[in-house]
Amino acid sequence: MSIQYRRLKIHKTLLIIILSLVLILTRGSHITTFYSLPDASLALFLVGGIYLKNIRFFLAFFLLGLVIDFGASAFDPKLGFCLTKGYWGLIPTYGVLWLSGYFLNYKKLIQKLSIFIPLVSIAIILAFIISTQTYYIFSGRFGNPSFFESMFHGWEYLPQYFFSASAYIILFWLSQHFIITMNLLNFFKKVSIPKV
Repeated sequence: MSIQYRRLKIHKTLLIIILSLVLILTRGSHITTFYSLPDASLALFLVGGIYLKNIRFFLAFFLLGLVIDFGASAFDPKLGFCLTKGYWGLIPTYGVLWLSGYFLNYKKLIQKLSIFIPLVSIAIILAFIISTQTYYIFSGRFGNPSFFESMFHGWEYLPQYFFSASAYIILFWLSQHFIITMNLLNFFKKVSIPKV
């Protein structure tokens, strides 16, 4: 096994641990924290799509979120309010972010803010529409609304949904930009001409 392969494996493992911890600390139930941190799930699935790519990691993170949500509702039934048939709409919701991240990495567009920002913004809005509509249509809490009737509900939550996801994604982008910059600085240090 080459040194580079081992480093990549260590980096991937470290990323999985960090993403898992952030998911545990910020998941919507907040039973794991004293402070109510905004849910970072959307950003985590975007980052997962960028760096982990493989669908098995998507499923693993979705299952971790599922365990957190159902576990929280077991301790406090009020936290299970959203655990209805509409909950399964989170699969395509998170899938939109995962695929967006995968696309950004595949096309090497992460550093191109003129593409990164609009694409991620559209992905967040599309994720909002999917999650809101699947909840309103399938939760059973609003009768049996048609798709068009359900489109009139939930829009008041879009600003909070958008800005909390965007804040985490901005933190991610700045962090990875800093890491890339530092690696470039290390590269230039290595190739600098030694003093005689």
